[in-house]
Amino acid sequence: MTETQTKTSSPEFRAAAGAMDGLREDLFRHVFAYRPLPPLSPDGRFIRRLPDGPKRAVVWAPHALVLFAAFLVMMAGFSEWEYRFLMGVVPAIPVAMTLIRPVAAFWASMVATVFCGILGSDGLWGPSAFMAQVVVLVVVAARTRPRTAAWMWLLTLFFGMLLEGGDPSITAPVVTLSAFALLVVAVVQIRRDAEREVTVQRTVTAVERDRRTLLEERTTIARELHDVVAHHMSVVAIQAEAAPYRVENPPPELEQAFVTIRENAVAALTELRRVLGVVRAEDYEAPDAPQPTLAALDGLLDNVRETGLETEKVITGAVRELPQGVELSAYRIVQEALSNSLRHAPGASARVELGYVLGGLGLRVVNGPPRGLVKPSPGAGHGITGMRERVAMLNGEMTAQATDDGGYEVAVFLPVPLSEQPERPESGGAAEGNADTVVIGRDGRA
Repeated sequence: MTETQTKTSSPEFRAAAGAMDGLREDLFRHVFAYRPLPPLSPDGRFIRRLPDGPKRAVVWAPHALVLFAAFLVMMAGFSEWEYRFLMGVVPAIPVAMTLIRPVAAFWASMVATVFCGILGSDGLWGPSAFMAQVVVLVVVAARTRPRTAAWMWLLTLFFGMLLEGGDPSITAPVVTLSAFALLVVAVVQIRRDAEREVTVQRTVTAVERDRRTLLEERTTIARELHDVVAHHMSVVAIQAEAAPYRVENPPPELEQAFVTIRENAVAALTELRRVLGVVRAEDYEAPDAPQPTLAALDGLLDNVRETGLETEKVITGAVRELPQGVELSAYRIVQEALSNSLRHAPGASARVELGYVLGGLGLRVVNGPPRGLVKPSPGAGHGITGMRERVAMLNGEMTAQATDDGGYEVAVFLPVPLSEQPERPESGGAAEGNADTVVIGRDGRA
């Protein structure tokens, strides 16, 4: 049927044509296709709980059941007085074929039914043919899809009525029993497909949620770093504008160079504001206070202590000023780690460690197990993602894992290149990088 005829035909005709196409697709095309029955997954709900020895045997349980059904069919055929070997073996062959060629097994069962009907004395549906047809229908339906099961059931009904002269009463026991069996198989298949679809949708939803969370965290980081970069660019523009006035009679080339520097700095600020406008949410309000640094860490710890979380700060190394982006990221990482401690470990104590080394800054925030009657509150899962994004932005390293005592530890190293390190004086004091240690107790005092 051409495409033009399909469009102009009635809905009933298109439905009938689609049904015939489904029949050809399910039972006539690729009849002898080799489709071996795979073993059960060892990661199944019940199989994964078994020991390794029984697990290797249980995964082949469907194959054993099918072969056992073929054995029962063969035994039923041996009950015949005449041709008992053929009456048992011939119907059992299609049952065994369902393990490797399911569609061919259905047609072979039809042929075996005719063969047993001719040789046997119980008519078309003798004991072995009856059992073989029902088993084949159930196994093939379980291996294909509900539509194939419906076609096989209808063909069995028409096949029996045709060979019995149109009398449905002879074929009624077979089609009735097989109808109930196929209905159970179809319900199980539909439920299994629905569970699989739900699993796929959950996976897609989780991926999209993680992607959205990642974009939100990156947007937040971009907004915060805008203030840092804008501050430095503003300083560059102001200094470039004021520099010519600090030199008496500066050459024209120098004045033009400073003009170019200022123009580029102003252009960069304009582009920064334009990009920030793209990533800013509609309800975003710019903060009134400047972005925090590690100098404001004591205030953060005081606020956390007011909520009931006992905190302790330990500083090792020579405290020095780091690039503003590094200090902002370090502050946010500590802030998020302490927030996670409040949510997931109520009643616990936390320890914040800062290590100033030559190559950068080390952070470690560790909390103990939850204590008391307050239950941990589930989070949205954004905290660890945001911390990892900040660390990755600075080419640092981060680990977040549970501790042996039931607590949690976040360890971070933020590298600071030597070119960005402040110049140290030639002598004296902690500025030389001595491993001085300052411990801030839980009451906030050194």
